[in-house]
Amino acid sequence: MNYRMILNLLGTILLTEGLLMLIPTSVALYYGESVTPFLITIAIIAVISLPLAIFKPKNRQIYAKEGFITVAAGWIFMSVFGALPFVFSGAIPNFIDALFETVSGFTTTGASILSEIESLPRGVLLWRSFTHWIGGMGVLVFVLAILPSAGGQTIHLMRAEVPGPTKGKLVPKMKQTAIILYGIYIALTVIETIVLLLCGLPLYDSVVNSFSTAGTGGFSVLNNSIAGYNNPAVEWVIAIFMLLFGINFNIYFFILIGRVKDAFRNEELRAYLIICTLSITAIAINTSHMFDKLGDCIRTSFFQVTSVISTSGFATVDFNEWPVFSKTILVILMVVGACAGSTTGGLKISRVLILLKSIIREIRQMLHPRSVNVVRLDDEVVPDETVHAANGYFAIYAALIIISTLVVSFDGYSMETNLVAAISTINNVGPLLGDVGPMGNFSGYSAFSKIAFSLNMLIGRLEIMPIMILFSPMTWKKR
Repeated sequence: MNYRMILNLLGTILLTEGLLMLIPTSVALYYGESVTPFLITIAIIAVISLPLAIFKPKNRQIYAKEGFITVAAGWIFMSVFGALPFVFSGAIPNFIDALFETVSGFTTTGASILSEIESLPRGVLLWRSFTHWIGGMGVLVFVLAILPSAGGQTIHLMRAEVPGPTKGKLVPKMKQTAIILYGIYIALTVIETIVLLLCGLPLYDSVVNSFSTAGTGGFSVLNNSIAGYNNPAVEWVIAIFMLLFGINFNIYFFILIGRVKDAFRNEELRAYLIICTLSITAIAINTSHMFDKLGDCIRTSFFQVTSVISTSGFATVDFNEWPVFSKTILVILMVVGACAGSTTGGLKISRVLILLKSIIREIRQMLHPRSVNVVRLDDEVVPDETVHAANGYFAIYAALIIISTLVVSFDGYSMETNLVAAISTINNVGPLLGDVGPMGNFSGYSAFSKIAFSLNMLIGRLEIMPIMILFSPMTWKKR
C-alpha cells in the first residue's frame, strides 16, 4: 500500500479545507464578528497538513484500496477539523455535538442538534451551510479539478466518492471531468443565488440557501427553515432547484454539448420525473383538506416532495401532521432518493431500477430456466457485477438500518423515531418524522448515539464501502 501517497492526499484535502475556511472568515470579518475561531482552526490545519501536502512521494501510484482509504479517512478528518470553529466560537461548545453538526453538513444530511440558530454568528452559519456545498459534489472531486493526476489513477478517488452504482468519465481525462462537474455545480449555484435575490432575499440569505440547496443539505439560517421567509416565490425557486440538483450531472453535460435527445432518453431521469409528479399529485390530493387554497396545497406538496426525494431536508410545514398516506410516501421517497451522479443521498433511482429489474429477471429465469435473461438500463446491458453489487449494497444497507435502530434504542425514544432517525441519517435526509421531524432535532440523543448517527451519515454519503474498507482488518493485513 502506498502510505506516503495516502498521507500526501490527506494533507492536500485538509489544506483545501483550511483555504475554504477563509470564505466564512471573510464574512465574519465583514459583519464585525470574531474571526479567532476560524484563524485558530486554519492555523491548526496548516501545521498538520502543510508538511504532508508539500513533500511529494516519488511513487504517486494509487489503486482501488488506496482510493477507498483516502476518501473515507479524508471525510473523517475533514469533519473533525471542520467542527473546531463551532467549538472555538462557543456556538456548539460540546465537541461531539459539533462533530455531529459538521458531519451532517459535509454529508449533506441536514440533521441538527441546534434548536435556535438565528442568534449564531453569521460567519459560523455560513460555514455551517458551506459544508453542504463542499460535501455536495465532494471535496475529492474539487481536489482532482485543481491538482495534477496522481499517477493516472485518480479514477479510483472519484469512484469512491461520487454517489451511484456506476461512475465514469465524461471526457477522457479525469481532471477535465472534475472541472466540468464543478463548473456545472458552480453555475447552478450562482443562478439560484441571483434568482433568490430577485425574489427579495438579502444577499447573505440567498448565498447561504443556495449553498444548502446545491448540496441538497437543508441547513437554513432561520429557526423555521424556509417557512420563516413567508415568501411563496422563494419556496418555488428552492423547490425547483432541489429538483434540478437531484438530476445526474451527466445529463447537464449532454445538454451543454447538444445531445439533448440522449439526455432525455435517460431511463433514470424519466423515472425520477415520473416519481416526483405522481408523488406530488398524490400528496396534494391527500392533504387538500388541510389547505384553504389549492395553490398553497400544490406548492407545499411540490416543495416537500422535492425536498425529501433530493434528501435536502428543507421544510415549510410540519408534515408530521399530514395523513399517514402522505407520510408513507415521504418515507419511500427518502429511501429511494434521486439520481446517481447528483448531490443527493438515498439508494438512487438507477440502483432501485437495477434491483427491480434483477427481481424480474430472476422470476423469468425460474419460469424459463433455459432462457438467457439480462438486465438492461438505457437499452444497454448492465454487467452482472453491477447487478450483484446493487443487490449486495441493498443487503448491507438494510442490515445497517436494523443495527443502527438497535444501537440507539437505549435513549428512550419511540421505535418509530429511532427507525426514522436511522433511515434518515443513512440516506442523508435529515429531519423527517417523529421527534426528529421538521419541528424537532437530534439534541436529545446521547453522545454514543450521535457518534453512531455520524457514522451512519458518512456511510450513507460514501455509499458504505469506503468506510467499511477503512475499518476492515483485512485492509491493513500485509500479504
